[in-house]
Amino acid sequence: MELRKLLGSRVLERLASSRRFAALTGAGVSAESGVATFRDPNGLWAQFRPEELASMEGFLSNPERVWQWYQYRRHVIERVLPNPAHRALAELETLVPEMTLITQNVDRLHQRAGSRCVLELHGNLEENHCADCGMPYCDQIRDDSPPRCLACGGLVRPSVVWFGEMLPADVLQEAECTARRAEVFLVVGTSAEVYPAAALPFLAWQHGATIIEVNPTPTPVSSIAHASIREKAGSALPALVELIAAVRTTDGMG
Repeated sequence: MELRKLLGSRVLERLASSRRFAALTGAGVSAESGVATFRDPNGLWAQFRPEELASMEGFLSNPERVWQWYQYRRHVIERVLPNPAHRALAELETLVPEMTLITQNVDRLHQRAGSRCVLELHGNLEENHCADCGMPYCDQIRDDSPPRCLACGGLVRPSVVWFGEMLPADVLQEAECTARRAEVFLVVGTSAEVYPAAALPFLAWQHGATIIEVNPTPTPVSSIAHASIREKAGSALPALVELIAAVRTTDGMG
């Protein structure tokens, strides 16, 4: 009942009748699975600035260090599981005609939870490609140093977006199209300060979407949100998705 009151009748009506849903997720969602946020590294890696570990300059300066950092992150992600927030978003996909998940995360926990329509704005940690020719690299890798490209001999790098790099144009274009078409747009576990991803909720709002923010603290999106749920995603999203399921039944609005 409290969530119904927080959302209000107009938002509930949109949740009940809308066909096109979208969500933007950030590091706060994965943090609840035990994935440290990028700016909160542990132990040995805390001594380095993010730019030293996640930029082309850092990679060219010390490819072994950068590669070992990403191998460390990969091993961390292998040991964690999707949390209730990931699973709730995957369930939402089964409840509505169209649900597109736009994520800033690179851990693929959304896919492991069952989400099928996922746009990865910042790439992912599962894939690698040549830093010189761009050829995907699918051979075996080691923890200590990056392999060499089988086509040109260049250094192989993780397929993630580094500082100073553009987002994949095709993915960003699809994300912007999704935002323009969305009738309901969820903003979950993100500070909404990293552009161009942070512009997507505003784009959706400008095109008439109902904006629902799920974040423990206010963000720039709070100023346009039709409802802000001040909880962690792991507790808020299951309740929200359960409510969406209820209001989309014939008697759910009663």
